[in-house]
Amino acid sequence: MEIQSVLAAQKYTASKPVTDPVAGGDGNTLVGLAKDFAATLQESEEVAKQAMTSSADPHTLVQALAQTELAVEAAVAVRNKVVEAYQEILRMPV
Repeated sequence: MEIQSVLAAQKYTASKPVTDPVAGGDGNTLVGLAKDFAATLQESEEVAKQAMTSSADPHTLVQALAQTELAVEAAVAVRNKVVEAYQEILRMPV
């Protein structure tokens, strides 16, 4: 049971960069965020495959799904803010 707690703490630590605010305005940070997002999704997919073949325990699957849900919610929130800013720009008088 102690090993699962350590794994849970490691997974939580690994998922924190996905939701942390990013300092700086260069394009590399967005590329890094996109890569982190893709890596989170791919890792969750691998865990789901392992769970289907009985190679992974259900606790690990739930952790992976929670990480994926958090990453997707963060991506949707960013997308919504971008769309909102674009619409606000369109409403500005020329």
